[in-house]
Amino acid sequence: MGTAASPFPHPIAAELEGVGPKPTVKVLSRRAGQRRQIQATIAASYLIDALVLSIYARAGDIPAAIGPAFAACGLVSIAFYLVLSETGFTERFQDHYFVAPQLIVSAAIMLAFTYIAPEVGVMFLCTLFVVFNFGSLRSPPRQTVIVWTATAFGLAALFLLTDKPISMPHDTYLERVATMLVFVLTIGRCMFLGMFSSSMRRSLYANGVKLREAYKRIEELAELDELTGSFNRRCIMRMLGDEITRGHRINTPCSIALIDLDWFKRINDSYGHPTGDEVLRTFAITVFANIRSIDRFGRYGGEEFLLVLPDTSNDAATRILDRLRAIIADLDWSAFSPRMRVTISAGVATLAPDETADTFLARADGALYAAKARGRNRIASALS
Repeated sequence: MGTAASPFPHPIAAELEGVGPKPTVKVLSRRAGQRRQIQATIAASYLIDALVLSIYARAGDIPAAIGPAFAACGLVSIAFYLVLSETGFTERFQDHYFVAPQLIVSAAIMLAFTYIAPEVGVMFLCTLFVVFNFGSLRSPPRQTVIVWTATAFGLAALFLLTDKPISMPHDTYLERVATMLVFVLTIGRCMFLGMFSSSMRRSLYANGVKLREAYKRIEELAELDELTGSFNRRCIMRMLGDEITRGHRINTPCSIALIDLDWFKRINDSYGHPTGDEVLRTFAITVFANIRSIDRFGRYGGEEFLLVLPDTSNDAATRILDRLRAIIADLDWSAFSPRMRVTISAGVATLAPDETADTFLARADGALYAAKARGRNRIASALS
């Protein structure tokens, strides 16, 4: 690995592609392309470092063969990794980018050349520093500790078991140019690391926001009836429970209405189920347009709906439902069929002290049946 190499692709893709079911052919192809790009960057980095080494060689600090040998070692390691990548071997592992193996190979190359050419050892040590900073962004903690430990032993052996004079050439003008390039490249690569890390954080934050929005949308969809857009039974029952608890706690009135579309089976039988679905949707839209923001409206089952009216007395609830009844009856249903007429019946009940949801609904249901028994297209109120 060279100094400018980053052993990971796009931060979000890198974290997510290794998770979940077996990757598709498209995902495998994209991963292979990303690995090629990474290795191309690594190869370019080795060649840049070899160029700096050639300047040191020109200054007489190291033999001319050091630069080409350094580049050759790096390119051979890259070629070996590409063979593993192109044959699909790396896909057998969760970390298909082989970050830890690449870090170990890179560290070994840098330490070996520090030993071989200690006269310019500062360059290889700077490179080692940058390599590990890049690698730490992608390596999991366990791999990071293993690689760091192995490198620490290598550095200990280099500094404590040898007497190599690791130097930073700066006596001649050409040496100063080469050493300046070492530090300029090191600083530049560290800045790139910082920018990449910042980009990663922004990407993670942006994806986190999108993920939260997606979860919110999923939750909304999970709470809604697919056909009418009203709350589904599970959700409207939860809301009813919340309002009952609230009404008992602060002693405020709460009313409900069970609403049924009159003779809805005849509509389905006469005009077909698609028309019946459109009638349900139109009814739900009309109700939504004519209730308060605090009211809760959900599909209780089939053509039966539950309307929860917080802070509403029995008389007020009856008036609200009678107004809704009149609006529904006055709608022009001729778009579905010239002779179609749709009406509703509803049973209204107001929460009694210490009443449960079951008895509350039972009273509203009884009132609904009373409205139907009286001829439909009417509102009936339950007695407490």
